[in-house]
Amino acid sequence: MNPFPSLAALPRQLRQPSVRDLAWVLVAPPLLALTPWPQRHPLAASDWVAAPEQLRDWLLALDRDAQPLLDWLARSASRRLGLYYERLWQFALQQAPGVELLAANLPIRQGGHTLGELDMLLRDREGVHHQELAIKLYLGPAAGDGSDAARWLGPGCHDRLERKLAHLSGHQLPMSARAESRTALTALSITTLSAQLWMGGYLLYPWPGQALSPQGAHPGHLRGRWVYQRDWPAFVALAGPGRWQLLPRSAWLAPARYTAQATWRNGQLEEWRQALDPLAPAQLLVRLVEDDDGDWQELERVFLVSDRWPDLPS
Repeated sequence: MNPFPSLAALPRQLRQPSVRDLAWVLVAPPLLALTPWPQRHPLAASDWVAAPEQLRDWLLALDRDAQPLLDWLARSASRRLGLYYERLWQFALQQAPGVELLAANLPIRQGGHTLGELDMLLRDREGVHHQELAIKLYLGPAAGDGSDAARWLGPGCHDRLERKLAHLSGHQLPMSARAESRTALTALSITTLSAQLWMGGYLLYPWPGQALSPQGAHPGHLRGRWVYQRDWPAFVALAGPGRWQLLPRSAWLAPARYTAQATWRNGQLEEWRQALDPLAPAQLLVRLVEDDDGDWQELERVFLVSDRWPDLPS
């Protein structure tokens, strides 16, 4: 399902944050192995699959000079994580040998009203594909049956894994087959196509306690943990060595990497935690350990949530 297993460690070797994110987007495993709609890696039929060293070399060259990627990302004023994820995919697909990106965020309209958008339309040797993309971080239940996708919540409490899958399979993915899409597709000379999804991200498990993975989870999915504010001192006391640091939302994709000068100083985490509102939204913290180059790399990530989470005032 992931066509680049040999490149799994590459994001950690890169230094430019946007290039690390790009590499992570392309090589990370999906959240789920079983989905209610077919799942397909957007680069599944690219020439890079047969020659992953070419993809590696392209990413290494970008890491030396990231300006083309930075220029592309700067064209969008939005800082939404989902749109950033899509923009990274678009950049890669425009460069990928054997793949043609036909359209991105294509609006589907009826009578002056927008019914929705098609995330991506691409052509490769296997045909034309409508691909819907999603980047998600879901927190499992503190108690009970984690196999139920309805019990996996986004950090903001409103999003649920089960609800997202239903929206994808019931609305977003069938959109390209609706009569209302015909005009937009005909303008691109598309007569037949297939629709698939690709969902990346992390599943975060409660501490203390255990939760089963949601039904259909990919066996190699990326993991983290979440902790109530009241349990943080006990959690840190049992955690391994390293430096903890707050990770801004814009940096939630690839594992974090910081220079020693950019890491939080001793005591800064506790100062920040003491000032944290008891009803604050979920905060993503990472534990960093020093690598052989003297930089600090993410070893684990943890959401710190209010003791009232997920029952927070809206």
